[in-house]
Amino acid sequence: MRAYQILPGANIDGLQCVDYPDRELGIGEVRIRVHAVSLNYRDLMVAGGNYLVTVDDPVIPCSDGAGEVLAVGPGVTRVREGDRVAGAFFPHWIEGAPTPAKIRHSLGGDIDGMLAEEVVLHEDALATIPAGLSFIEAATMPCAAVTAWNAIFVSSNQLKPGDTVLLLGTGGVSVLGLQLARAAGLRTIITSSSDDKLARARELGAHHTINYRAIPEWHDEVLHLTEGAGANVVLEVGGQGTVNRSVSAAAMGGTVAIIGGVSGFGGEVNPASLLATAKRMVGIYVGSRSMLEDVMRFADVSGVKPVIDRVFPFGQAQEAYRYMESGSHFGKVVIEVSARA
Repeated sequence: MRAYQILPGANIDGLQCVDYPDRELGIGEVRIRVHAVSLNYRDLMVAGGNYLVTVDDPVIPCSDGAGEVLAVGPGVTRVREGDRVAGAFFPHWIEGAPTPAKIRHSLGGDIDGMLAEEVVLHEDALATIPAGLSFIEAATMPCAAVTAWNAIFVSSNQLKPGDTVLLLGTGGVSVLGLQLARAAGLRTIITSSSDDKLARARELGAHHTINYRAIPEWHDEVLHLTEGAGANVVLEVGGQGTVNRSVSAAAMGGTVAIIGGVSGFGGEVNPASLLATAKRMVGIYVGSRSMLEDVMRFADVSGVKPVIDRVFPFGQAQEAYRYMESGSHFGKVVIEVSARA
């Protein structure tokens, strides 16, 4: 079978399609025919050698993929041949709070991921795809949707309908977060530097939009839109360039969910700005398999359909990466591995 591999730090040009030999299934292992893979900003970081973990050998990249079970190894009970499944970002984080053991490996980071015609995963790392989601839609869930779900519904203070969620930018996490929050009856504010993307966000149900280039002090605009209350949850995906504004935009007792570092990690936050208003910052490192199961069920019953910006064929993986790198996408960039997606 064919698979892509990359040596972290080799950049997009280092992404190469190679022939991989099949191997026998061990105890608890499952062979999956991959139908679709979606890209995340994290995949660009792996390619550039800027991810949190590094390895010395090439890996099959990409954490997010969906497909069907081809065969099961000895002792497998959770899935059977023909089942539609998605792989969990952290194969060992099944449920509960994260621990070093649970997050010691991540697909497409320090171990082989999903950008292949076939992959072998342990049954515990698999979540069954609900009937209402296609392979392409399900492939967007393991990283972006789980991250948004964790930030809004798991790691924040308990929310109630009408509470406000602030989403920075229009990448995969923020757009899926917008859709999930809107479906749950939450008030949504989203930012972007593109009026066209903000118009699309309003079509998805965003209550308020802010062009942060036109309004550089966008945190003040958030306070204005919420009559001084601020956002109950902020999905902070920017990093060093935005974190202090995110804290300012948060409500008293609100949560700033630190998700990514598009502008780089770091930046000083004055503890007094948190203490005086009982705000808190929470680091979000994707989530567990049970969160993946929860968000897929929620999307299924609520009718949430992930926004797919563009689908590339398997032979154009480098082009998909470059499109992702351009930042021109709205929603998710997907690579279709087989035509049955």
